[in-house]
Amino acid sequence: MGYDAAQGLLSVVLFIVAAGCEVGGVWLIWNWRREGWRWPFFILGGILLVVFGIMLTLQDQGLGRTLAAFGGFSIAYSVLWRWGANGSKPDQWDAVGATLALAGACVIMYVPRN
Repeated sequence: MGYDAAQGLLSVVLFIVAAGCEVGGVWLIWNWRREGWRWPFFILGGILLVVFGIMLTLQDQGLGRTLAAFGGFSIAYSVLWRWGANGSKPDQWDAVGATLALAGACVIMYVPRN
């Protein structure tokens, strides 16, 4: 099944929003548990993780393909999150790895199939 430009753009936006929910939710729960943040951060993190799961259901591919492709978006988003949240600028290998992951995600999700 192929994608037209509008379907492809919507799919990418859904993946980006899902990655934000996943990484943000895990970050909040991580800090609640490891840094002693107050319990509302745990609740908010849990809510974001539920929204993450719901966002993936809005993709029009099956679960296996959607999860496999999402992995590439998650990797790239995590590299950017680390930079934004911790000020740890990605090095060339972070950039290469994230680029390869996104390229793989696009092959899995968007290459036309018979």
